[in-house]
Amino acid sequence: MSKFDQAKMLMRVKKIQGDLQKMVIEVEKGDGAVKVEMTGEQKLKKVHIDPQYVDLDDIGQLERWIEDAVKEAIQQSQKVAAEKMQPMMGALGNLGL
Repeated sequence: MSKFDQAKMLMRVKKIQGDLQKMVIEVEKGDGAVKVEMTGEQKLKKVHIDPQYVDLDDIGQLERWIEDAVKEAIQQSQKVAAEKMQPMMGALGNLGL
């Protein structure tokens, strides 16, 4: 692969990274009791809890909703990142990466 092709590839990878930084994945659990926002880079942006749905006598349920929302947001962000990077994987292999 020529240096020009390598530079072009690097620019495409950086664009994908920029797109993933701007992307926001939103997951809700507990019928809207918990909402988690995560970037395509798997960085947690925000956790919102609607007090209207929170039962103070069952904090364990709230904790499960938060855990499930974060896990699902991570899975979705990984899937999106993999889909965006898939076309690049063969070319990156040619670079020895």
